[in-house]
Amino acid sequence: MEARATARTVLLVPRKARLVTRIIQGKSIAEASDILNNMNKKSARLINKVLISATANAENNLKLDKNNLFVKSAVINDGPILKRHRFGSRSHIDRHDKKTSHITIVVAEKN
Repeated sequence: MEARATARTVLLVPRKARLVTRIIQGKSIAEASDILNNMNKKSARLINKVLISATANAENNLKLDKNNLFVKSAVINDGPILKRHRFGSRSHIDRHDKKTSHITIVVAEKN
C-alpha cells in the first residue's frame, strides 16, 4: 500500500528542488526527515512539509505503521511560470520569470 501527498504551484525553481529529492528517494521516513531538517535550502523545508503530510496520510487513512514507511518516489514537476517585468539596462523592460513547482511524494510500506 502506498500513500501520497502533493503540493501544487509552490514558488520554487524545479531544477533546484530536484537536487534535494534525489537525496531522499529510497530512504526511511525518519532518515529522510533528518536529512531535510539539516539542509539549509528553501526546497528542503517545503519538501519536508509534503513528506510529513504523506506520512500522516499513510497513518490515518491507510492505517500503516510509521516505522515501516519509506520514500518510494519524490517527484518535482514544472508548474506555471509567473511572467513579471523589471527595468533592465538603459531603461529597457526585461522579463523576469518566477518558476513554480508541483511536489509529489509517495510513501510505501516495506514488506
